[in-house]
Amino acid sequence: MTSFLIAAFLLLVLVFVLLLRPFIYAGKDEGTSRRQMNAAIYRDELEKLETECIAGAINVQEYEMSHAEMRQRLFQDTTEEDDRATMGSPAKTVIGICIFITLISVGLYIFLGDGVRVAQQASQKPVSQEAVQKMVAEFAAKMEQDPDNLKGWAMLARSYRILGRTEDAAKAYGRAGTYLDSDPELLAEYADTLATIANGNFSGKPLQLINQALKIDPNNFLALWLSGTASYTSGNYKAAVQTWEKLSKQLPPNTDEARAIEGSIAEARTKGGLSAPAVASTGKGISGVVELSAELKSKVKPGDVLMVIARQPGERMPVAVLRESAAEFPMRFALNDALAMNPNQPLSKLPEVTLEVRISKTGMAKPEAGDLLSSPQTVKVGANQVHLIVNQVRQ
Repeated sequence: MTSFLIAAFLLLVLVFVLLLRPFIYAGKDEGTSRRQMNAAIYRDELEKLETECIAGAINVQEYEMSHAEMRQRLFQDTTEEDDRATMGSPAKTVIGICIFITLISVGLYIFLGDGVRVAQQASQKPVSQEAVQKMVAEFAAKMEQDPDNLKGWAMLARSYRILGRTEDAAKAYGRAGTYLDSDPELLAEYADTLATIANGNFSGKPLQLINQALKIDPNNFLALWLSGTASYTSGNYKAAVQTWEKLSKQLPPNTDEARAIEGSIAEARTKGGLSAPAVASTGKGISGVVELSAELKSKVKPGDVLMVIARQPGERMPVAVLRESAAEFPMRFALNDALAMNPNQPLSKLPEVTLEVRISKTGMAKPEAGDLLSSPQTVKVGANQVHLIVNQVRQ
């Protein structure tokens, strides 16, 4: 607020300087009085009259009459009180203008500006974790005094959930009662909270809440994700794939979320022994063999996912990814347009790519510590004898 007031004050001073400049410097130049102006005019007229007489335009009698008339008029005009060109009292004028502009500026700002919000924003400070905890505690105390406020209990539950107070959140969701019944997002949040407390077990009430949420909104994002997760943890990989594929259609392509869902789908397919959907493959691809160094054989466990990743040289985003169960080595691989991440950018249209092998414990798209890697290798698209060796551990 202080910086704003300083800037406004300086701007106001600049306006005053520009407007009052004629009054500030007015005293340095003497104004011309009416008496002086009249004398100068008559002097010019007398000179013209004398010139006409000498030239013969008028005779001496006419000259004397005209000369006498001008002297009389000059005497009358120059005897009047002199009124030197001034603008009254400069001090009073300056003070009046300053007061007027100041009042107008403040008035317009009060009515058209937002001084209150400027002051509030200037006084705002980052809210600390302790302050948030205190506000939530005060809110909880108010809810205890108003136990029938179901909407308030739902808001409190969400606050607890954000703070990571899972058990308190579950209790608050429970006290929200029937307020949750028509809100699929709240139902899914409640289910997720209960499953978290149960160490990822969705059986019982969490699954009932998920199904209730999907009945209200079959495309609810959180409910679909939890439904697929529940199927996956129970070993129903086919149902997990079907649910997550429905979810993936809601996500923009080539985003981190979309790639994460695709990674989960691929992992479910691998663990369930499900084949990938048939996609027409055209054009040339890349094939070869993946080997595992002897030092790392003990680090590969059943359920690990092997990914052969193709990228354009110098780019981070993959253009094609092959996912397979990391079983026996050496193993053959083949990349083609059916595995392209973007159908509008098929592998066969690229002159060359950089290949890399990664063996992951989770099968997620994001590399994690402990993943086994090969050295990146740039090859021509169409090569069929590529040799990749997994010989590194990601730190």
